[in-house]
Amino acid sequence: MQRCDVAVIGGGPTGLAFAAALAESGLGIEVLERQPESALASPGFDGREIALTHSSQALLRQLGAWPHIPADSISPLVEARVLNGGSGYALRFDTAERSEPELGKLVSNHAIRRALYEIASRAAGVTLRTGTAVSGIRTDVEGVTITLADGDVLQAGLVVAADSRFSAAREMLGIPAERRDFAKRMMVCRLRHAAPHHGVATEWFDYGQTIAMLPLNNNCSSAVLTLDPEDAARLERMPEAEFGPEVARRYRQRLGAMELVSTRHTYPLVTTYAGRFATTRAALLGDAAVGMHPVTAHGFNFGLRGAAALAREIRAALTAGRNFAGPDVLRRYATAHRLATRPLYLATNATAVIYGEASRPARLLRDAALRLGNHLAPVRRRIVAGLMEAP
Repeated sequence: MQRCDVAVIGGGPTGLAFAAALAESGLGIEVLERQPESALASPGFDGREIALTHSSQALLRQLGAWPHIPADSISPLVEARVLNGGSGYALRFDTAERSEPELGKLVSNHAIRRALYEIASRAAGVTLRTGTAVSGIRTDVEGVTITLADGDVLQAGLVVAADSRFSAAREMLGIPAERRDFAKRMMVCRLRHAAPHHGVATEWFDYGQTIAMLPLNNNCSSAVLTLDPEDAARLERMPEAEFGPEVARRYRQRLGAMELVSTRHTYPLVTTYAGRFATTRAALLGDAAVGMHPVTAHGFNFGLRGAAALAREIRAALTAGRNFAGPDVLRRYATAHRLATRPLYLATNATAVIYGEASRPARLLRDAALRLGNHLAPVRRRIVAGLMEAP
């Protein structure tokens, strides 16, 4: 039987960030990941671009991960616009009333994953155990017993589940989660286009589809298409040469002619929110705690914030000579993370529902909400501050 202080289930970016945040704390950290190490060291392009807030950028710099992200994977996000249906009217968010020149940075998900692997794999006290699946978890006041699929048993003082919004570890811990299936598919890919984007991200809530264009370097954008499953399947099968022109047509030529320059990736559109973020000797992080709708592009920011908050509580307990996995430590993390995530989670889901409706009353409400947002300066400033998370 093997032992460690903290077992992290899931070697994704949030799990690796948490492990790196506890480096040199004196604790022994084991990261359990079912994928082979090669998938962590050299993750493939998955279509996702992450809108990193100023706070998230600062956290990645503190971890030492930022220098490991290639410059061509980092694109400035200057402004965000929301469009509705056939109207040309836009709700705008920018930094005109702030000192910062940008809302944030768009960074490729696979580049973030690779950078965090570089840090975590070399961090003092952190061990990566890859190709390892977890088949059972048992916790009590004395500790945690984790049974692995190969029959090995690992004992730990704390287990942290960071293994996706469909977390098997969360289920093993007996923690329920509310789940909303939007019955849609999200397709993501990169397109090169004729017209410049000027660093502006656009979210267009059309009737029957939602298209977001996230500005990338080299006159490219990350296209995020929210579609009915049948429509998504048809676009997946479409020959590459026809795909760019089809998206340009759907997007009403706002960026001119388009050309597909990456692989296409499709994901189910499901949001989740755990009933609690901690239990005896266990905590949830990342999507295992909060699986956000992509409309606000805030999912990983919450994951990174949660990882930093939990690591901070653990370090404080160690400094004070208290049990690092005690109920008080986990309760403070869980309370803070719920306060930080619950309002935006509910607001995001409500926005997705309202702007996914095409009935006459919904169309009127959608248009009124956009126009009201532009005219309520304090509300708009508060939203910008939330989107930026500027320190």
